[in-house]
Amino acid sequence: MTSTGPATGSLFARLRDRFRAHPLAFDATLAFGALVCMIAGSFTDPHGSGTGPSFGDQVPDVTSVLIMVAGASVLVLRRRYPFRVLCFTGTMSLFELAGDTRPATIAMSAVVALYTVASRTDRPTTWRVGLATMAALTVAAMAFGPTPWYAQENLGIIAWTGMAAAAGDAVRSRRAFVDAIRERAERAERTREEEAGRRVAEERLRIARDLHDVVAHHIALVNVQAGVAAHVMDKRPDQAKEALAHVREASRSALDELRATVGLLRQSGDPEAPTEPAPGLAVLDGLLDTFRKAGLPVALARADGDKPLPATVDLAAYRIVQEALTNVRKHAGPDAKAEVSVVRVGRTVEITVLDNGTPRAASDPAPTGGHGLLGMRERVGAFGGTLTAAPRYGGGFRVQAILPVTSRTGEDT
Repeated sequence: MTSTGPATGSLFARLRDRFRAHPLAFDATLAFGALVCMIAGSFTDPHGSGTGPSFGDQVPDVTSVLIMVAGASVLVLRRRYPFRVLCFTGTMSLFELAGDTRPATIAMSAVVALYTVASRTDRPTTWRVGLATMAALTVAAMAFGPTPWYAQENLGIIAWTGMAAAAGDAVRSRRAFVDAIRERAERAERTREEEAGRRVAEERLRIARDLHDVVAHHIALVNVQAGVAAHVMDKRPDQAKEALAHVREASRSALDELRATVGLLRQSGDPEAPTEPAPGLAVLDGLLDTFRKAGLPVALARADGDKPLPATVDLAAYRIVQEALTNVRKHAGPDAKAEVSVVRVGRTVEITVLDNGTPRAASDPAPTGGHGLLGMRERVGAFGGTLTAAPRYGGGFRVQAILPVTSRTGEDT
């Protein structure tokens, strides 16, 4: 023996999908089924014999059949005009009940229309309309029906209209619940995508800042030392060799830092990225030595008690000093000197870079800030700090950054 369960379930699923895709066809089928039930019920007499109901003892007249056809036909429009369809079917039911017709039969179209209204409106409206429909049909059946007012057919109208309103309200509630879940899922998906996009954008900016700081610093040093080597190559070859050695050292440092930065972009299957720690104020002396070798005298004053900073704050402070000194080397002139100070004040650390570069003439265009100042502002802004970059009175430039020691991620020392 073969089982027909899966085949039947598949058939029902196909019919359900077909009707969902063509709701008008479903409504037409429903209207035809309601018409068949109403006509069949009109031939049935529940008290036709002593043993139970009988079929065929009574025959509906032409007017009743036309009213049934009209009441069933408008059900095709129940989704588009739910209230109008309910009013029409209710009126037809009242008219037929006044003509001494059994209530349970003619009220079927009104019951379907009431269910539709309940499934497409709010709960207070559902119960107001449902109670009004229930009262009107029940009173009409009790007052004009062929049976006593307490007959079960009259009381059946209360049950059918009440169940229609309750079923419609339950369907509406479930539909609203499903829509709410779907909306929350879509909102959560959009939020995840927006958060992922924001994180990607922040990471791109961070990597761009790091690349700019590394390239600008080391290429500036390489450019200076290469110019020195070219100038003294013929007359002082020993000094030229020393300058070329500085070029090689600066280029090697640039490659190492670029390799460490680009290593962050590697995928999981790529070779392992370098494991060197990120630079910070602990290696600040080494950074200043590279500028001193390039011909920029730099003085350092520290009053931070050698207390370690959070890793992200430490890297930002290092990069700010690096970029500020690079700008001094590029723009302050050949005889410029620089001073760097790192001071721990409460829950902040202050980094100041001063130079005594040549004052800008009034006719010279104002500096635009470029990517260097923009990168420093972004770094400081990421921690909720402040950055001041402006010319000094009497000549030179001053860069001061104030960074909170407690990062936004809650990292503290």
